[in-house]
Amino acid sequence: MPQPFPPWSDALARMVLSIVATLLVGVPLFLMWWTRTPYVTEQFDQVAQPVAFDHRHHVVDDGIDCEYCHQEVERSPYAGVPATDTCLNCHSQIWNASPALKVVWQSDRSRRPILWQRVTYLPDFVFFNHSMHVRSGVGCETCHGRIDEMPRVFQVEPMTMRWCLDCHREPERYLRPREAVTVMGYVPDRPQRELGAELMRTYNVRRLTTCTTCHR
Repeated sequence: MPQPFPPWSDALARMVLSIVATLLVGVPLFLMWWTRTPYVTEQFDQVAQPVAFDHRHHVVDDGIDCEYCHQEVERSPYAGVPATDTCLNCHSQIWNASPALKVVWQSDRSRRPILWQRVTYLPDFVFFNHSMHVRSGVGCETCHGRIDEMPRVFQVEPMTMRWCLDCHREPERYLRPREAVTVMGYVPDRPQRELGAELMRTYNVRRLTTCTTCHR
């Protein structure tokens, strides 16, 4: 009895099955990788702001602390952005005629806030509270990098779930005294894990890795 299919059909079937299996596995793996790349997370993208605010000058040269502009960081889920009056506390007297401050003066006259652009994004389904992290001894530079070295601020870390969990699993690797939270270039005075373990007990920091910690 003649065979219903030609001899090459077996090779074709094996090739098709191999392609299908590769797609079923490869496509999800590719998408998982792609969503973690800077193309999606916007890591390292420098964000243009309505006012050319150079953190290097204000932090290093003028010694302005993070909380002077981000006043809500200790008591709110959001760090907040500086109000126009905060800028004019200094610039009503210093460089008040500079063209770089045109947007600031327009905001002051119109009583409309400056439209600062968000730099670091988390998905809408992620709960994050700045004040909780600051009170626990998580430094600004842990998440935001060396702001004092940036002429234009960009997102330093990928802000992926894996990145967050690395800290939540071992918070002793990152904690510092609360009074050093805004210090840039912080160096602990003893081994970090030893200091971090002590601060975990002092600040009652737990290893929170359950889903409801961040997804509420």
